[in-house]
Amino acid sequence: MYCRGVLTVASDIEVLARFGRALADPIRCRILLALREAPAYPADLADALGISRTRLSNHLACLRDCGLVVTVPDGRRTRYELADERLGHALDDLRTAVVAVETGRTCSEAAKKGCC
Repeated sequence: MYCRGVLTVASDIEVLARFGRALADPIRCRILLALREAPAYPADLADALGISRTRLSNHLACLRDCGLVVTVPDGRRTRYELADERLGHALDDLRTAVVAVETGRTCSEAAKKGCC
C-alpha cells in the first residue's frame, strides 16, 4: 500500500479488503486482467476496454488508492502496471477457483438477505 509516497506494509485483513473493493466492479476487474497481461497506457486501456477515458481514469484512481496498480513515468506519458506481479497470479487463482452457488441465485439477491 502507498501512503503519502512512502511504501508501507498493509495488514492481511486490509489487503484482502482492498482487493475485494477493487474486484467489486466489473470494469476494475477488466482493467486488472488487462494489466495482468502487460503494463498499459490509459488511452490504450480505454480503447481496448471500450470505455471513456474519464471513466477509466476514475477506475484507475480507485485501483491506485487500493494499492493494486502503480504509475510509471515514461517520458511525457504515464504507464500503469500491477503493483506486484503476484497480483497477476492471485487473479489467475481467483478466476479458476470453484465457487458454490445455488442455481439461478445472484450475489445481489443474497446481499438483500444480509449474507454478502
